[in-house]
Amino acid sequence: MDMTDTGLREVWRHHHPYVVNLAYQMLGDIGDAEDVAQEAFLRLSRVDADIDDVRGWLTVATGRLCLDQVRSARSRYESPTETTVLDTRLSVSLDPADRVTLDDQVSGALLQVLRRLSPGERVALVLHDVFNVPFDEISETVGRPVGTCRQLARRARAKVRSAGPPLTGAGLDEHQTVVDQFIAACATGDLAGLTAVLDPNVWGAATFLGESAPANINHGPDAVATNLLRHLGPDATLVGAPVGQPVLLGYARRRLFAVLVLTVRDSHVHKIEATVYPSARRRAGE
Repeated sequence: MDMTDTGLREVWRHHHPYVVNLAYQMLGDIGDAEDVAQEAFLRLSRVDADIDDVRGWLTVATGRLCLDQVRSARSRYESPTETTVLDTRLSVSLDPADRVTLDDQVSGALLQVLRRLSPGERVALVLHDVFNVPFDEISETVGRPVGTCRQLARRARAKVRSAGPPLTGAGLDEHQTVVDQFIAACATGDLAGLTAVLDPNVWGAATFLGESAPANINHGPDAVATNLLRHLGPDATLVGAPVGQPVLLGYARRRLFAVLVLTVRDSHVHKIEATVYPSARRRAGE
């Protein structure tokens, strides 16, 4: 690995969106996720030895940082009440009185799911089921035997199933691959890369909260990708909702301004339904 400033910038460009998304899956808070990503890259910059698999190194480092943070925060959590958690459509109220609480509604729903899991369960589930990290590597991150890590993941799956509907349509592995490509293309402004992950017949619909204009509908990869990068380019942070829900969340300076529901089939995105809150984006830019 090239540890010069140029090399580190290139590593950041290629892996930062992945690391933020990974951390968000475990923490459910965009600010904490970005802070963990910053720390992971800082530690990477201090490594003297050659690293063959940079993404693998960052995955382990991020997992350990998240595990430490979840463990330290666990004692501050109150017992969650039984509420409706994030479903596969992630319905957002259009009542004007509720629009200013969009971020709180989404963050609260995600945390209701995550808080059902112990720190070890959360890390084991996300690393293995979402990011396909082998259990022997998870064992090193969590500091428990491989068999225990398998059991942690099984218990976490059971809790997640009881919390809400599972991912439907595309299989989880396929979905995660598409989501990773989608996020990476948006984060780097890669129009060609984003177009490649869209189905030839893709269409996207965006509803803008607080505006009287009708939904914005685009058809075809070029139009959809161009419109997406207009709103979700490199100046935004895009992450997947935790525990495998087919939802992406768009943040600007740690303020939630967009929720996207993806329909994935045959390793391509066929439909994108977005709810966008432009006022939150404008406030984030102030």
